[in-house]
Amino acid sequence: MAQSFRDLVVWQRAMQLTVAIYRLTKDFPREELYGLTNQIRRAAVSLPSNIAEGHGRLNTGEFRQFLGVTRASNFELQTQLQIARELERGNPQPIDQAEGLSHEVGKMIYAILESIKD
Repeated sequence: MAQSFRDLVVWQRAMQLTVAIYRLTKDFPREELYGLTNQIRRAAVSLPSNIAEGHGRLNTGEFRQFLGVTRASNFELQTQLQIARELERGNPQPIDQAEGLSHEVGKMIYAILESIKD
């Protein structure tokens, strides 16, 4: 396993996704600040955070558990991006970019989970 969580490509992509989400949501209407904007940002921030925390745990089982939480948060984020798209919040191109990164992160999480099965 990598020495630092920062060495994990999945963490790096999750960070890119989080930054993309913050850029996307800065243009959401003010009325969404405590609604969709907050929800989507929280889901995005949880991705690299849980990857990092899981990597810092003492055993593979705990790392798997945190990756499972990350996977669920990623599905939540994908749902929120779809809601934003349907409500016409934000520019479609940044939403497409965020969705692409989210799918990439999802595939990486799945691959890691498969590689460290019990």
